[in-house]
Amino acid sequence: MAELEKTYRPKEAEARQYERWEDSGGFACAPKAGARPYTIMMPPPNVTGSLHMGHALTFTIQDVLVRWHRMQGRDALWQPGSDHAGIATQMVVERQLAEQGIDRRDLGREGFVEKVWEWKAQSGGTINRQLRRLGASPDWARERFTMDEGLSHAVRLVFVRLHRAGLIYRDKRLVNWDPKLLTAISDLEVQQTEVQGQLWHFRYPVEGQEGRFLVVATTRPETMLGDTAVAVHPDDERYRDLVGGHLVLPIVGRRIPVVADEHADPETGSGAVKITPAHDFNDFEVGRRHGLEMINIFDAQARLNEEVPEAYRGLDRYEARRKVVAEIEAAGLLERVEEHLHTVPHGDRSGVAIEPWLTDQWYVDAKTLAQPCIEAVEQGRTVFVPRQWENVFFEWMRNIQPWCISRQLWWGHQVPAWYGPDGEIFVEMSEADAQGAARAHYGREVELRRDEDVLDTWFSSGLWPFSTLGWPSEEADVQRDLARYYPGDVLVTGFDIIFFWVARMMMMGLHFMGEVPFRTVYIHALVRDQHGQKMSKSKGNIIDPLELIDEYGADALRFTLASLAVPGRDVKLAPERVAGYRNFATKLWNAARFCQLNGFALAPGYDPAANRVTLNRWIVSKLASLEREVASAVAAYRLNDAAAQLYQFAWNIFCDWYIELAKPTLNGVEAAAAAEVRATGGYVMNRLLRVLHPFMPFLTEELWSAFSAPGERLLMTARLGDPDALPGAPEAMREIDWLIETITQVRSLRSEMSVPPSAALELLVRDASPETERRLGELGEPLRRLARLSAVRGGQAALPRDAVQFVVEEATYGLPLGSVIDVAAERKRLEKEVGKLDRELAKIEGKLGNEQFLAKAPETVIAENREKRDELVALRDRLRLATARLESM
Repeated sequence: MAELEKTYRPKEAEARQYERWEDSGGFACAPKAGARPYTIMMPPPNVTGSLHMGHALTFTIQDVLVRWHRMQGRDALWQPGSDHAGIATQMVVERQLAEQGIDRRDLGREGFVEKVWEWKAQSGGTINRQLRRLGASPDWARERFTMDEGLSHAVRLVFVRLHRAGLIYRDKRLVNWDPKLLTAISDLEVQQTEVQGQLWHFRYPVEGQEGRFLVVATTRPETMLGDTAVAVHPDDERYRDLVGGHLVLPIVGRRIPVVADEHADPETGSGAVKITPAHDFNDFEVGRRHGLEMINIFDAQARLNEEVPEAYRGLDRYEARRKVVAEIEAAGLLERVEEHLHTVPHGDRSGVAIEPWLTDQWYVDAKTLAQPCIEAVEQGRTVFVPRQWENVFFEWMRNIQPWCISRQLWWGHQVPAWYGPDGEIFVEMSEADAQGAARAHYGREVELRRDEDVLDTWFSSGLWPFSTLGWPSEEADVQRDLARYYPGDVLVTGFDIIFFWVARMMMMGLHFMGEVPFRTVYIHALVRDQHGQKMSKSKGNIIDPLELIDEYGADALRFTLASLAVPGRDVKLAPERVAGYRNFATKLWNAARFCQLNGFALAPGYDPAANRVTLNRWIVSKLASLEREVASAVAAYRLNDAAAQLYQFAWNIFCDWYIELAKPTLNGVEAAAAAEVRATGGYVMNRLLRVLHPFMPFLTEELWSAFSAPGERLLMTARLGDPDALPGAPEAMREIDWLIETITQVRSLRSEMSVPPSAALELLVRDASPETERRLGELGEPLRRLARLSAVRGGQAALPRDAVQFVVEEATYGLPLGSVIDVAAERKRLEKEVGKLDRELAKIEGKLGNEQFLAKAPETVIAENREKRDELVALRDRLRLATARLESM
């Protein structure tokens, strides 16, 4: 075994260790093994993607879980893959072609799709290489792509079956239309942008009542050309006489009805609302309720079409807006104009305002498919962590709308539908099947035209939990894998795709597999900057995980993310936190070097139950507690608690206390005791590396050879220890914990009272029991050395007036400070600190007592304020106690 280098070099170690892991085959699942399976389906990143901080968080959490369960002896499958990302990938390739002066339409559909496949072969594996740098350990040999042949077959089959069941249909409804990309987009691809605009108030003449008008307000004057009604609230007395009557639509001259509908709010504006069913989602529903005409006034580029007066045809929507306002004003029908800050939906990729547009699209009957999903969560067959997300899930699923699954793109799964000469639709697995169906329908050969649309990316990724395992193949291996790895144990994902992905997978899994796709959904929060702000290019606050890995190492980033992953709370990330955990890695490396240089090693035949040295029995008991607490925290998805326990044990208990307390024994004359320390220290390092490995895999693997048993080649494939097999040592725990508590109290008082580090103090003890007196004698040396005391004197009848006092168990301890510090000056300093803390606390209490703050602030911000308040209260109370101690002197 080579001696550990003086300095840990993450970049060198990470490349070397990852290659060892991959070469070993240790990432692979073992479907033929008898071990209990553990499955996580990796949310497939976009094939265009690069690792961002959100990826780093979710994949760190997943890798911790997979490595932990693999080391528990489970047959772990972490299923990797990537998503074809229809619109994102098409845009990337279109931009590259444009740089060469090529338009995709010049290539034609087949030629363009070939170019996309070429791009994927050259550039599509970027994120997988980056995941390796993070230390991710999925079963790479099973990697799937949502457009590979097997998954494409599954997509076609699902479409055909759902269509035959009446759960997929074609309909004319409003969609989010991107007039630049010329496709429908999902709500997830819509970004709400605040815009400083205007609110125009128009007067619509009441038919047959000269001089009477209804005033309506709009931020989009051009859409009034498509108005087919004005709505008022049924209980609004002002307009009761107009309900059922008509208005005359300015510019157009069309008669439009006044309808009573609760969509109109009597308290907002005039209480009357213009209704444009073809260009507003709320208006669309009003139009359906009242049977209103739906007039589409835009073409695909958001230019006005033939449904508007001739003077407006062909105008861009914004040109039309200016012209409408001018004409309304000229007619004397402009009531007023107000400056108005409002949100406007924009395409997140195109950057242009989205147009609600009435068009023919393919839809899934989501309401029918959602019902079994709701029941599954109600029955606890799938559980959300944290549980509050179940309420969000229920709210959305119970009010779900038809799911638009068609996109006007070329890259993606083309809709398996063909049209006959009279528009008859044939949905089949292949063109040959469609021809056969058409022949049976028409009684002759006819020419068919294939639907040009592709399917929403979420449609294919909704099949991910079972299509990646080979469904719908009947082959024995596929059936074995489906039975073994479906449903998955946990899905780890962000809250922003509960509706888009989690819900779709549950719908598809329950419908086609008859069972939920995962038992648990762990929803992690967003990664924000250190100020709690969402990361964005415009704010300039994006933190690149790869840059952090380059600077601090992958383990430091992983441990940071795990330590901040408090369920239900956003992650506030500062590079300084990562630097802090880099220091933790350095501390552990240095401790391991000390252990190695001092002969700590896993001794053959070592039995912790045979330990005779109190310190050794204590550290083994602490190790057992650590292993239990980390196992409990991981099982409950409290990785932050697990990380905190590991940090506390490694840095504080093992490095700061065990090693320091062990040094005299190592350097002493008792060879047996020294040998026991070396064997125990080696054993504890071995077990610590195991339990820490899922969180910091590279560092622990690098150290493993120094503390492993012969034949244990890789830590990654080693087993976690059983804490219940370790001996308890309550007496040793009480003994060493007493020593540590006493030393800590002395150190705290020295710090609080600004005692110079060089000052050697006496420790006087009053009211000590025989047990404490014994400890003062037997443990006096480490107590004096580590608390920097000149002497420890028990049996005191009273403590001098200038002694600052503290209590441990039954005894009272005193540190005489009168000759060491200026008591009056120190008291004044502490009183000033307490005053400062009181002012800070008053500000926080003011916030937490403000009903408006509590109503508007995110729960995470409120929780952080409460946590800060509690920290300040604890610190203030400690300083007040110190002040009171000085006053008694």
